[in-house]
Amino acid sequence: MTAGDPDKPASLVVDNVRLEFKTWPGSGVPILLLHEGLGSVTMWRDFPQQLALTTGRPVLAWSRRGYGLSDPLPGRRDPDYMHKEAEAVARLMDTLAIERAVLFGHSDGASIALITAARSRDRVAALVLEAPHVFVEDISIESIAQTKQLYTTTNLGELLGRYHRDPDHVFWGWNDIWLDPRFRDWSIEELLPAIRAPALLIQGNDDEYGTLDQIDRIAAALLPDVERLELKRCGHSPHRDQPAGVLTATAAFLQRTGRETP
Repeated sequence: MTAGDPDKPASLVVDNVRLEFKTWPGSGVPILLLHEGLGSVTMWRDFPQQLALTTGRPVLAWSRRGYGLSDPLPGRRDPDYMHKEAEAVARLMDTLAIERAVLFGHSDGASIALITAARSRDRVAALVLEAPHVFVEDISIESIAQTKQLYTTTNLGELLGRYHRDPDHVFWGWNDIWLDPRFRDWSIEELLPAIRAPALLIQGNDDEYGTLDQIDRIAAALLPDVERLELKRCGHSPHRDQPAGVLTATAAFLQRTGRETP
């Protein structure tokens, strides 16, 4: 890992891939932040710092390959791309000598966190999942198709360019696979019964990319180790729309789990 300005992301090399990376101090089992399908380290804004202050735990975030200032993807994504990203999470933990972590995932990142928890059960202490996807809904496809239209007719690409070296690479990599007919049957529901980590499920009632059916199915598979937070006047990004509620609920959840608190 390279050092530098503490207010700017550094970089971390995992399997010869350079990743944009940043940490916030604390003690105890760390929280790893897994960003959304168009996200990056800097798109978390000040939420990681607030999360570290509220929970007292160290917080780590990185831009997955193809995002932010990380190395580009070598080619197009396949429908199993989130399974491959879950493998990358385990390798990142190996690189940083992290034995166990709390995984805080948003959207695609929440799905990747679930896959990681199913496959690396001993390494995941708890899950905090915002707007997770475990299957593909019509509302997701419809909204992603609308976002494609926005990208080609508005300054959305320019806005993404504030957070990514190559916004076209980021956008089309995400948009193309979600609208690929092969992805319509994607599901990770069969993995859910293997998860042993307690989970906090967070869903905005106005989420334009998913419905409560997503967290209903996760809760049904993971009971009794599930808590849920449904937020009114909240869209697809609870940590941006309702940060205080997310921070309070996350800190309380991690204290209640009683598992390796700071």
